[in-house]
Order: sequence, then C-alpha cells, then structure tokens
Amino acid sequence: MTKTLLGFFVAATMAIGADSAPAPLPRPAGEFSIHTENGKQVLLSTYKGKVVLLTFFFTTCPHCQHMAGLLQTVQKEYGPKGVQVLSGCFDENAEAQVGQFNQLYVKNAFPVGWDPRAAVFEFLHVPLMQQVFVPILTFIDRKGMIQQQYIGDENYLSDPEKNVRASLDQMLKPGAPLVSRTKSGK
Repeated sequence: MTKTLLGFFVAATMAIGADSAPAPLPRPAGEFSIHTENGKQVLLSTYKGKVVLLTFFFTTCPHCQHMAGLLQTVQKEYGPKGVQVLSGCFDENAEAQVGQFNQLYVKNAFPVGWDPRAAVFEFLHVPLMQQVFVPILTFIDRKGMIQQQYIGDENYLSDPEKNVRASLDQMLKPGAPLVSRTKSGK
C-alpha cells in the first residue's frame, strides 16, 4: 500500500512539473475577450495588425495599479505608432471592482475589463492550479503571435517603464528579428 501511494505521489508530482513548464514562444495568441463593465466584450482579434500589450491585473494589487498608471502614458505615446494596450482583471471580485479600477488607475486610456481566471490561464498556457504573481504582460505582434510573456515576479518588471518601452520599440521596428522571452527571461 505504501509503495502504491508513493508511486502515485511521484507520478502526480511529475505531471504537475511537466504542466508548469513555460509555453514556447512565439506562439499564436488565438482569440481572447475582455468583459467590460458595461456588458460589452472587447475582442483581441479587433486589434490584429497592431502591436498589442495585453496585461492581466488584480484590481486590488498595488503593483497592478502602478502599472496601469504607467500604461496610460505608454498608450498615449505609442498608440499613434500602432500599439494598443488592453487589460483584463481576474481577481475574485474583478467584475464588481473593474469600474472603480478603471476610474482610479486607467482613466479610460485603454480598454480594461474582467475575465474568469480559467480563461486567463488558458490564454497564458498556465496550469489553472499554478500560483502566479501579477501584473502579467503579454506582447503580441502585428501578426497575432505572442512574442513575450512576463509574470509578476520576474526581473523584467523591476524596471517596467524602461523594459516595456524597449519591448515595444523592438516590436515596432520594421523587419526586426523576433525577440521572444519567457519567464526565465531568455
């Protein structure tokens, strides 16, 4: 009996480890929809042909609130260059709190709404039971390919203003080679 339980535990641990490996990049973004406070949906496919910075926040997270403020400026500066910022909040009370989050931190500079956790994790290719930190940034090129994805506890987010601008500048260069990065920063 003990050997059977130990075997099951080892198999379960290996399966969890295999599922938690970062998804390879680049990869197709696929469709994603953000539910707005007024009951409409913002579809990612609407912005095909633009560089999209799709972010995922918790409405109560101070780091997310700071990032939302930074992204207001980024949207104003980079919007005319072909960049669109979008945000989906996925904390437990996001549906009820996204309106206040928008008013306080986004100020209607870009579309922000809420999403179920399962939809966010599926889009990110992250196992549903995996612990993640926020904010999460996903850079999607003009062809709809996710080129970079950063989850909140990464070094990339230690200087978000510099790094977000550098990522967008690289993605906006005509004919620039693709620079894909995953959680490990590689």
